[in-house]
Amino acid sequence: MEYMQAPATSSQGNILCCTCGVPIPPNPANMCVACLRTQVDISEGIPKQVTVHFCKQCERYLQPPATWVQCALESRELLALCLKKLKSSMTKVRLIDAGFLWTEPHSKRIKMKLTIQKEVMNGAILQQVFVVEFVIQFQMCDDCHRVEAKDFWKAVVQVRQKTVHKKTFYYLEQLILKHKLHQNTLNIKEIHEGIDFYYGSKQHAQKMVDFLQCTVPCRSKTSQRLISHDIHSNTYNYKSTFSIEIVPVCKDNVVCLPPRLAQSLGNMGQICVCIRVTSTIHLIDPRTLQIAEVDGNTYWRNPFNSLCSPRQLEEFIVMDIDIIRDQKLGAGAGVRSNKHTLAEVWVQKTSEMDTSQQYHCRTFLGHLLNIGDLVMGQYQDFLEDLEEDEALRKNVNIYKDASKIPVESDTDDDGAPRISLMEMLEELSLTDATGEEGADMMTD
Repeated sequence: MEYMQAPATSSQGNILCCTCGVPIPPNPANMCVACLRTQVDISEGIPKQVTVHFCKQCERYLQPPATWVQCALESRELLALCLKKLKSSMTKVRLIDAGFLWTEPHSKRIKMKLTIQKEVMNGAILQQVFVVEFVIQFQMCDDCHRVEAKDFWKAVVQVRQKTVHKKTFYYLEQLILKHKLHQNTLNIKEIHEGIDFYYGSKQHAQKMVDFLQCTVPCRSKTSQRLISHDIHSNTYNYKSTFSIEIVPVCKDNVVCLPPRLAQSLGNMGQICVCIRVTSTIHLIDPRTLQIAEVDGNTYWRNPFNSLCSPRQLEEFIVMDIDIIRDQKLGAGAGVRSNKHTLAEVWVQKTSEMDTSQQYHCRTFLGHLLNIGDLVMGQYQDFLEDLEEDEALRKNVNIYKDASKIPVESDTDDDGAPRISLMEMLEELSLTDATGEEGADMMTD
């Protein structure tokens, strides 16, 4: 339907159309609607058939240039998406009204009725109604494409830790499940000394890197490889790699600090025990109960390794214990722990119960130990060094954790106890961890 609006006058008489001579109300063009229509088509340049891309897998429509949105049929969202396809061709007209015409849902057609206005000859305003047909064309979106093609990834986060066990990775697994960071991964692969997380976008990979840097002490490196280059549009396609190295120190590890680092932490002893690993490494001096924290940057400037791991420990029995009270710290000492008790203990190997050989050492778990308790202590070569060096022996602790006893069900072939997954979770107090969803993610 087409008609022309004429300006209102107080006393209006008819005039003749300058083309066909038909009497008409006066208007700036002095022409009837039929003649004006033959001269001007205000919908010229607006396409009457447009293609809309639709992904059948996720039922989303493509909103150029690269956004996929969920729209129901005849919804305001779909109406806005279709009008954006016509926006560039409607810059010279005014949109008055737009609405859908009913079509069969499976016809792969969407029909829209548009009403537009435009000023034409001598200031006359012409209004026109026409129909635009949108043809639905199937196209798989990038997200569904990556799901179907398992190796179609754009970024990978390689997490590594040079330790003999996966205690830290079990901890990270539960945190990843809790914060739902695994939902954006395309694939998760376990390899030697770590895990690879594959992502469809660099932004999702960067989010994982930021999470790891806030959760555990680590350092990262970033690299990218050029996959393709379109010289016509000057676009580049890269695959990015984020390498994350977690500090090789875990809870219950005995470590030897560099002299300068120990001095900067309040003149701590060089032989310390890691009591916890969060975003920093929590250390305690078993001789004085002095505690300190080492963040990732400090560690990589002054790296140190574990002297032994839980798999290298041997079983001892506590023969005698003596609590140490009111010990004075030296000048410049740092904060002491009020959750531990200093004590001297005599222990004996359970494998040497038929001998009189005993070992004297110092522990920071005097509040937990009792005579007759079973504890786990340092490997044989290190014990021999302690036996020969009395000064070094004062720096060593022999301790137990009640949550680790018994461990009969989790033993290696050589008989050395190892830490089970359940015990690890108890030590970390993950009250909300289920351990079910991540079973396929990491295995020992």
